[in-house]
Amino acid sequence: LFILSFPEPVSAEYVKACALQTFNTAAPCKTAQDLTTGVAMSQALHQIDPAWFSENWLGRIKEDVGDNWRLKMNNLKKVLQMMVDYYNEVLAQQISDFPLPDLVQVAEHSDPVELGRLLQLILGCAVKCERKQEYIQIIMTLEESVQHVVMTAIQELMSRETMAHFGAEPLGDLELQLKKAMEDMAELMAQKEELAQRCQELDIQVTVLQEERNSLLAENDVLTDRANQLDSFDDPSTPSGKKHSQLQLQLEQLQEENFRLEAAKDDYRIHCEELEKQLIEVQHRNDELTSLAEESRSLKDELDILRSCSDRAVKLEASVETYRKKLEDLSDLRRQVKTLEEKNMTYMQNTVSLEEELRKANAARTQLETYKRQVQELHRKLSEESRRADNFAFEMKKLEERHETVLKEKERIIIERDSLKETNEELRCTQAQQDKLMQAGILLEATVRNDVTIATHAE
Repeated sequence: LFILSFPEPVSAEYVKACALQTFNTAAPCKTAQDLTTGVAMSQALHQIDPAWFSENWLGRIKEDVGDNWRLKMNNLKKVLQMMVDYYNEVLAQQISDFPLPDLVQVAEHSDPVELGRLLQLILGCAVKCERKQEYIQIIMTLEESVQHVVMTAIQELMSRETMAHFGAEPLGDLELQLKKAMEDMAELMAQKEELAQRCQELDIQVTVLQEERNSLLAENDVLTDRANQLDSFDDPSTPSGKKHSQLQLQLEQLQEENFRLEAAKDDYRIHCEELEKQLIEVQHRNDELTSLAEESRSLKDELDILRSCSDRAVKLEASVETYRKKLEDLSDLRRQVKTLEEKNMTYMQNTVSLEEELRKANAARTQLETYKRQVQELHRKLSEESRRADNFAFEMKKLEERHETVLKEKERIIIERDSLKETNEELRCTQAQQDKLMQAGILLEATVRNDVTIATHAE
């Protein structure tokens, strides 16, 4: 068996190794150093599948490695490589997603995390081989804490695995088998808990029945002793016989006392009958006094009623006198009412006349309002006309000023025209003179030219 016993608290990775208690290995495995050699692991794998992890392969694992971590690492490499091939070729599963353990850390430093991963792979081989039902049943016999850690490790390994498309079994069948194995483990754990609870209940029932049996035995002994004592009551020499005699004497004394009490009872009965007769007489007398008291009470009530009636009569007389005075005052009030009615009639006539005048005043007020609106409209129009007249006067003034300016400009232009006319006449005269002079010069020049020409021809 793989048995881990560490003085310090064991981690979850080390608890996984407790599941390897299902294997009988010849190699020691009491400490983590024993597991790092790889010998115990190889022997466990040989038990899982002797055909794959054969004797030849097991012979290549060196047992006497001592503290040489390199030899340990060689053994662990062989174990890991063979397990990976087993997953790929036999179980048709790839564990590429599962982080492979660092063998250097395991061999040299006995790292618990890496060692736990290596043991986790061995657990996966155990619960998936042909003898998986046997190993699962044995795992269920472990402690509950160890079972929980082992199941967690197996589930983690299953969640990281990816199935290959080739191998000995189809993907769906293998998943169903693994799922069934996990369900069987859960059912077995539940059955184990139920059986443990049932055992506790049966233990409690056995304890209760044992106590009842003891109490019944004790009661039986007591009853047996009493039966033995009853057999010896007739013998006065025995303690029970003496006690029986004493009880008989006490019984006789009690009977005499009972006779005496019976006689006293008869005396008390006679005295009680006399008291009952006296009570009846007292009750009759009490009834008579009660009737007299009721009659007196009724008379007193009648007297109170008569007194209240007398008081009421006095009050009514006073009321009648008051009403008589009020009746006299009423005649005066009637006269006053008649006078007020006449005044009211006069006031009504005045009111009618005032209402008529008010209607007329309202009509006049309406006309007055109309006149006011017309006057306001006329004032508004007058204001507009005045404003327009002012505008026209202002424009007229401006036009007159412009007219005067235009007249002055006209006079200036006329004067300028006259001066221009004179200048023009002078220029025309000058031009005419110049034209005449030019014509005379041209004629003279032509004459000279002709003379010259003639002279030239003559020569």
